[in-house]
Amino acid sequence: MVAAEDRYLELHKGSATRYETAKSLFPDGVTHDTRWVTPFPLFMTHGKGPYKWDVDNNKINDFVMGHGSMILGHAHPDVVSAVQEAASRGSHLGGNTEQEMAWAQLVCDLVPAAEKVRFTMSGTEASLLAFRLARAYSGKTKLLKFRNNFHGWHDYSILGEGRGMGGVPEAAKSTMIVADPDLQNVEEILSKDKDIAAVILEPSGANAGWLPFSVDFLKGLRDLTSSYNVVLIFDEVVTGFRYAPGGAQDRFNITPDMSIHAKAMSGGYPAGAVVGKAEILDMIQHRGDPKWDSSSRVSHPGTFNANPIVASAGVAALNLIANHGITQHAEEMAGRLRSGARDILARLEIPATVYGVASVFYLIFGVSGESDENGICTLPHDAIRNAADPDIYRLAKVAFLNEGIDFMRHRAIFGLVSGSHTPSDIDHALEGFERGLKVLQGEGIV
Repeated sequence: MVAAEDRYLELHKGSATRYETAKSLFPDGVTHDTRWVTPFPLFMTHGKGPYKWDVDNNKINDFVMGHGSMILGHAHPDVVSAVQEAASRGSHLGGNTEQEMAWAQLVCDLVPAAEKVRFTMSGTEASLLAFRLARAYSGKTKLLKFRNNFHGWHDYSILGEGRGMGGVPEAAKSTMIVADPDLQNVEEILSKDKDIAAVILEPSGANAGWLPFSVDFLKGLRDLTSSYNVVLIFDEVVTGFRYAPGGAQDRFNITPDMSIHAKAMSGGYPAGAVVGKAEILDMIQHRGDPKWDSSSRVSHPGTFNANPIVASAGVAALNLIANHGITQHAEEMAGRLRSGARDILARLEIPATVYGVASVFYLIFGVSGESDENGICTLPHDAIRNAADPDIYRLAKVAFLNEGIDFMRHRAIFGLVSGSHTPSDIDHALEGFERGLKVLQGEGIV
């Protein structure tokens, strides 16, 4: 055990105790794969703005931010007020509401692809619905996705992730083509296989930009899918309302046929949505033809879709994003974090690359790289994948938590900056970042 782990045990005794109980209740002792951390995860009590507190009363500068859902920061007063008011009127009225219309209108106003909207309760649900809509609309069977791009955990979307494949039937595998992100390769697939209904991707590149896509790739893919009459779906669960108020499609001026959304769109409450061309979304619509309605229409119930509490939170959140510069401020603070981190790494002579677009922060150890004019890292994907031993990132997360900073990690350190972070909050994080790096460097880890 290294020094960082010893200190982690000392600082987080309350979490260690609770984890022993949690392991008897939940697989791995957690309720989300990303929260599984060794030697044990932290248990939180509350959050406010850019900070959260654990059960040992450690104050933590948060760059997990609800796995990307809290672009406003924790417990934004406008969202809290909207939710409290909605809850006082009833949490589920079993009918339509004005709140869901106001929320949908804001989505349509902000997102270029959004001619119509259908709300779900998560990003995974949204991708599943988008797949069915694309198949029903096109009359085709297969979908194409790119390796390591994450679109939820259901049978179709988990393919190509290289993890958690248990229980996925061969029948599902036969309907999903997993490709490397190369336009020539994509064109060859589309030209040979006429049964492809849609292409889906994270416009950031895999895992919110860990393996980034260039803007030229996105433009080329838009051209290819249009020429082969294949539906293009952007997974904007992370990039939506974060890369720009209208998402990556807004930032890069590339409009897909459909896009899926979640996270930031509802101010930290559970929600998702499929948006896109009316003629595709209207595959859900009844036509009054019994045969079509029963066999061709896409059925989409969902007990809690656009319920009044979530819809009210969504209206409050998107009003703030539309009118108060939240996205731009978060991007400015992320730029400050990336710049400061690069300076620290250079001063400590630690080989690493810091990159990210908008309010996204990525750090990989062991390799130095540059970014293009759009802020997109230009390193080859294999160089990013193989830059360092994955256990380095586990230890780095532990070391940074000891200094009061929480990042996500997989084969990189990954953070999402909120609109509630201030320059002083970022500078505070950078001080802890440097202390954590010095511990790792002293142990010979980086």
